[in-house]
Amino acid sequence: MVDQSNGAEGDAAKAPLRVLIADDHPLFRMGLALALKADGFEVVAEAENGRQAVERARHAGVDVVVLDVRMPELDGIDACTIITSAADAPVVVMLTTFEEPAVVLAARAAGATAYLSKETSPRELARMLRQILADPERDWLPEVSVPELTPREAEALAALARGLSNKAIAAELGISPETVKDYLENVYRKLDVRDRVSAVRRAAELGLVAG
Repeated sequence: MVDQSNGAEGDAAKAPLRVLIADDHPLFRMGLALALKADGFEVVAEAENGRQAVERARHAGVDVVVLDVRMPELDGIDACTIITSAADAPVVVMLTTFEEPAVVLAARAAGATAYLSKETSPRELARMLRQILADPERDWLPEVSVPELTPREAEALAALARGLSNKAIAAELGISPETVKDYLENVYRKLDVRDRVSAVRRAAELGLVAG
C-alpha cells in the first residue's frame, strides 16, 4: 500500500504514513505511538489482540501494521498471514522478543516485510520503521539457514525428539542400531551440535521438529 513517491499531487503526496500498532501491552503501544507520532507518522488505530489487528487492518486504511508475534485470541503470525493475503495489503512489520529461527521463518512465510526486536527503544523503532517503509520491496528479514536432511535422517530425528533410544528408533524404522547411529551423527553434524538434547533443541528452533 505504501507509495508516496508517485501518488497524488501536492499535499496528498506528503501525507503522513498511517500506522496500526498491534500489541497486547498497553504501555508498549503508548510508548511506540508517541515515538511514531513524534517522527511524523499518523497512528490511526491500535489493537490489543490478533483478531482486532486483522479487523482494523482491513478497515482503517493503514500503510503499515506493527504487529507483535505473540498475541492473544489470534497469534501474530496467523494474523500476519490473513492481513498480507488481502488485496492491496499494508506492509507488516513483526515485533518480537523471540529470536528463534523457526519464528523468523514463520514470519517470512506469513508475508512479513521485517522482523524487529521489542528490546529496541521506541525512538529507534520509529527510525527503523521509516527506513523499511522507504524501501518495502527489500528483504528486511534476517537470513536463516536450515540444513537439508535426508528422509531417513529426518525420520531418525523425529523419533529422537519423541525420546526414543537408538534401539527403539532402529526397531521403528526397521534398520540396525548402527545405522541409526550413523544417521544421528549426520544430523548432529548438520545441526552443528554434539549430543541428543542439543540436537532436539536446535531442530525445534529451526522448525524441523515440534518444539
